[in-house]
Amino acid sequence: MKHTSVKPATGKLGIMVVGCGAVATTFMTGVFMARKGLAKAIGSMTQYDKIRVGKGSEKKYLKYGDIVPLASLDDIVFGTWDVYPQNAYQAAMYAQVLQEKDINPVKDELEKIVPMKAAFDINYAKRLTGDNVKDCKTRWDMVEAIRKDIRDFKAENNCERIVVIWAASTEIYVPVDESCHYKLEDLEKAMKADDREHVAPSMCYAYAALTEGAPFIMGAPNTTVDIPAMWELAEKTKMPIAGKDFKTGQTLVKSGFAPIIGTRCLGLSGWFSTNILGNRDGLVLDEPDNFRTKEVSKLSTLETILKAEDQPDLYKDYYHKVRINYYPPRNDNKEGWDNIDIFGWMGYPMQVKINFLCRDSILAAPLLLDLCLLSDLAARAGRYGTQRFLSFYLKSPQHDYTVGEEAVNNLYQQYTMLKNAIREMGGYEADEEID
Repeated sequence: MKHTSVKPATGKLGIMVVGCGAVATTFMTGVFMARKGLAKAIGSMTQYDKIRVGKGSEKKYLKYGDIVPLASLDDIVFGTWDVYPQNAYQAAMYAQVLQEKDINPVKDELEKIVPMKAAFDINYAKRLTGDNVKDCKTRWDMVEAIRKDIRDFKAENNCERIVVIWAASTEIYVPVDESCHYKLEDLEKAMKADDREHVAPSMCYAYAALTEGAPFIMGAPNTTVDIPAMWELAEKTKMPIAGKDFKTGQTLVKSGFAPIIGTRCLGLSGWFSTNILGNRDGLVLDEPDNFRTKEVSKLSTLETILKAEDQPDLYKDYYHKVRINYYPPRNDNKEGWDNIDIFGWMGYPMQVKINFLCRDSILAAPLLLDLCLLSDLAARAGRYGTQRFLSFYLKSPQHDYTVGEEAVNNLYQQYTMLKNAIREMGGYEADEEID
């Protein structure tokens, strides 16, 4: 390893997950099983991917952990909050993502993870009815209660560092409001005044995490850390933030396939995406206000890759539609259908059909691992504020829309950003350009 200014990953890393459902328990179980050598962390780039460093005779392909000091899986300690009181073992069994034979070998470890009471507002997720909920008078009380949870967890588990990641449900859509979301001072006033319309519970988790010196990652499409007030807080606390919405199935396909159409200079008439999903996420998204949040996130991908202003002949008027349908029999095994109407030489029409039968939590679990390890790395490297290099993992990456910045959604450009950041933090030259 080259000389790097990144602080070493000594001691225990506490990963505190908001939500103890299918995604969180699949993540925890996989880490515990991998630690025992009973499973492999497949899908995790921090564990498998190799990056070229150096050029010519100096060229080497190294795993991330050989370039930068990453926390070891052996040093991870899990904590969680949830509206349901079941421990992680009970929750994993209930989720029915993993087979019993893949959960039971780590039953003891999972049973010890008992969710703390969630900071929850039923108006933000009307389909959830759990009663393991904090009794908070105001949003500011929520912040203080979560801060205490983080401090207590860190002390009790002898953790050197904490990362907080949201793997809970999609909240209802909260439009960005300049009067309370642009300045930290205004956001704090809104929290203290218990402004429940503009301050989502997720904002309380993010505020608490950053204030307690923990990076925060938003894994749902919620309006949380993608507001200027949170960017200000991240600067003030010198903490990394990342979001939003884990890029697992259909949007991963879209961010990888749309560049094929663009690079080949083919035209697009329309892209229709529909999903069937039966887990708790699907139940929550069956509520129109919650689906609106997800729809905004999913729609943003295509428009930044295939741009009308760059190629009006090809992308002027295409029609983009996204649907999610709650279908209980499918549980966590969601299915994404994409119908893509394209046109080629002399305007002749063609079609592409993609049917992705995927497992939501199986695709999400390695993203949680990578996002937590890389956010912890960023914090030790002194990087703070929005971590654009983590865009690879997210459906609608954070960007400064107040100055007209667009998110990078092209998967291959996102991968270049990720590799360059790892190289830089490892003391190598960031030697790839994004065209």
